[in-house]
Amino acid sequence: MHYSSILPDVIRIADEASERVLHIYESDFKVRYKDDNSPITAADEASHEVIVKGLRALSRDIPILSEEGKDIPWAERQGWRRFWLVDPIDGTRDFTQRTGEFTVNIALIEDGEPVMGVVTAPALKEAFWGVVGEGAYKRDRTGHVHRIRVAEPKAAKRVVASKNHMNEPTLAFIEALGEHELVQAGSSLKFCRIAEGHADIYPRLGPTSEWDTAAAQAVLVAAGGRVETLDGTPLRYGKENVLNPNFVAAGSWYF
Repeated sequence: MHYSSILPDVIRIADEASERVLHIYESDFKVRYKDDNSPITAADEASHEVIVKGLRALSRDIPILSEEGKDIPWAERQGWRRFWLVDPIDGTRDFTQRTGEFTVNIALIEDGEPVMGVVTAPALKEAFWGVVGEGAYKRDRTGHVHRIRVAEPKAAKRVVASKNHMNEPTLAFIEALGEHELVQAGSSLKFCRIAEGHADIYPRLGPTSEWDTAAAQAVLVAAGGRVETLDGTPLRYGKENVLNPNFVAAGSWYF
């Protein structure tokens, strides 16, 4: 598959979903809670609807796994060599707290790896995308598009973290890095800040799901970074259990 040929359509779909999300974000929306006590709003559902409709129009041959979609049994998923992996809104808590640090995420997975990803931040009016092996790009709030690349870190490592997910193992990991400074970011923007050279490393020693990380991982890898588990293996997708193990995202300097 020539990923670059369909990338503009995927960006368009993400932008359409972002417009729906932003409209609800700027309204007096209501928050509900799922069985696992995670929050959900009409924006999650609207984004899911737009993305699934758009991706199905783009290719009916590629299955879709979305956080807000129906559960698909492993017996069906284990046969998927290629599939779309979608998080209609990553960072719903940031959405409900109105921090602006939430994202819309669409990834294409092939043989367990994210090969293409699009991440939009509707409230920040930013977008990131990348195709592994072909490069990564950012569209800023003025609409300007430029290529992005991970940075070589200075002595003080810029560690990207989220105040919503800071725990003792993460604090210990950060302290072991030595001289550092914290860069706050929410949702999958943590990967994107490394991809554009504004941060150096993101340790995640806590639960995430495959849809939380796939699109931004593709962007980061396309920008020259890596994402690996703590035992040094790549973060993989399309597992029976969609929960990710602990991982570290960074430029290649760390690994």
